[in-house]
Amino acid sequence: MVGTLHQLGTHLIVELTGCDFRNLDDEGKIRDLMVHAAKKARATVLDATFHKFSPQGVSGVVVLAESHMSIHTWPELGYAAVDVFTCGDYAMPHRAVDELVSALKPQRTDVQEMPRGVPEPEPAYAQSSFSLDLLTQESL
Repeated sequence: MVGTLHQLGTHLIVELTGCDFRNLDDEGKIRDLMVHAAKKARATVLDATFHKFSPQGVSGVVVLAESHMSIHTWPELGYAAVDVFTCGDYAMPHRAVDELVSALKPQRTDVQEMPRGVPEPEPAYAQSSFSLDLLTQESL
């Protein structure tokens, strides 16, 4: 039986819709924005890699000491899918989302928050453990 979650991190799944095509199709701008957002979230940037697609779109990942941030854009739809996953208590992933929203100016923002971690078992006193010996006619 599972009790509470020993939370190790926070995973934000972000949907940005109604963004300007030019902002979502600019690899350099997206890279700079993601790195800036990570730093605003008090995360430690270890690496960043981004790719510009043809005819449009950008995908990229910022590897953090605390985990990662990723973005995939569909400029033709005005849409960006973003993940912000940070471990520990120091980084502030919501700040990264605030920076992205401020820069990309979506008409709509949807954020799902998922605590990430390891389930903790219920305390021993909450678990029942017993043995039932079946009595047969012969043992009576």
